[in-house]
Amino acid sequence: MDTVEVHGLRIAFERRGAGPPLVLLHGGLSDHREWRAQLEELSDTYTVIAWDTPGCGASSPPPATFGMPDYAEALAAFVGSVTPDRPHVAGLSWGSTLALELYRRRPDLPRTLLLVSAYAGWAGSLPREEVERRLEAALDDLERSREDLVRSFLPTLFTERAPAAMVEEMADVMNGSDAAAARTMLTAMADADLRPVLPTISVPTLLLYGEEDERSPLGVAREMHEQIPGSELVVLPSVGHQCNVEAADRFNDTVRSFLRSR
Repeated sequence: MDTVEVHGLRIAFERRGAGPPLVLLHGGLSDHREWRAQLEELSDTYTVIAWDTPGCGASSPPPATFGMPDYAEALAAFVGSVTPDRPHVAGLSWGSTLALELYRRRPDLPRTLLLVSAYAGWAGSLPREEVERRLEAALDDLERSREDLVRSFLPTLFTERAPAAMVEEMADVMNGSDAAAARTMLTAMADADLRPVLPTISVPTLLLYGEEDERSPLGVAREMHEQIPGSELVVLPSVGHQCNVEAADRFNDTVRSFLRSR
């Protein structure tokens, strides 16, 4: 992996391929490894760059006070350090909210947005009671152990049909997360409300969801689609929240089709 220093933080990332840059933003309690199938398959056409969010993977931890705007400032500096060109920006779940915050602060930066299993932040997409329930449950799990938090998250990421080896690989990624950083990420996500950004988006935008997503249900997808002008909504049948892993081939084909003329 490569590293760059931005805003006093060491950011680790993996870069593969050549061509127009495609920056991948992983979900919460994860790191760049959740994009393994995209790094392998899309790098024949694109320069695929998958970062580790501050506090995840091999990146240094952020201050406990970090909110989504702080993560977005670090991301903007990171993008400026690793590519001279406007990148396509893809974010999954937590990463989709980060992509929206990046657009809010730097609408000149993304060439396109690919919002996967996306939210406009938890506060922007879920009822207040559900936000409070999710955050309280996650923080309670973290008080016991990171492994407890991973065990509670994993069943909501895949359908029951997902191969056991696939689920275990994701568990290994999530178990590498830092507990303090996880708390900061969860709090930032719970506080984030990016609804005002959605109608302002003027770059081509793909919304990509799994049909059986428990965490970002299709009601959230349809609301995002209605609010983002000219957005394209694609629903992958018979897969869950981690659709880039559970249906990697179909996911990659959809991304290629969307990006081909952009």
